[in-house]
Amino acid sequence: MNIEDRSQKPRPENRLRFLVLALLLLSLGVSPAIAQNFAIDWFSIDGGGGTSTGGVFSVSGTIGQADVGHLSGGTFTLDGGFWGIIAAIQTPGSPLLQVFLTATNTVIISWPSPSTGFSLQENTNLSTTNWTAVTNVADVVGNDKQVKVSPPVGNRFYRLKFP
Repeated sequence: MNIEDRSQKPRPENRLRFLVLALLLLSLGVSPAIAQNFAIDWFSIDGGGGTSTGGVFSVSGTIGQADVGHLSGGTFTLDGGFWGIIAAIQTPGSPLLQVFLTATNTVIISWPSPSTGFSLQENTNLSTTNWTAVTNVADVVGNDKQVKVSPPVGNRFYRLKFP
């Protein structure tokens, strides 16, 4: 009986596995670098946004608006950019304050009359407490008090304040 020492000789199936593994590792490590042309094109997102309302609060937003400037073509023109806002801030317990844009590009701030003891205040930055009294005289039109405001550049917020 011939006893063969197999510990010294590799088995044929192991040689094949070793060869396949070596070729696989070699192909991963020595693969040629493929040159890529990458480019990031400039695009803007100019649409979207909307209004969200809950209770006495509402917020309006616009997505994008990166195309600041004057765009025209044919008989159409578009002036892009960030819009200013004139908004009513509803103070709990105060009469309903409303904002309207007129055909002559002025803004009317309106609230029910009588509203004894309430004064109209404005602020240009809601992250501050710099509310100041509006000095425009309120006209009574029908059942409402109204103040006309020329549209400002930037933001302007209004509220009714009871002393």
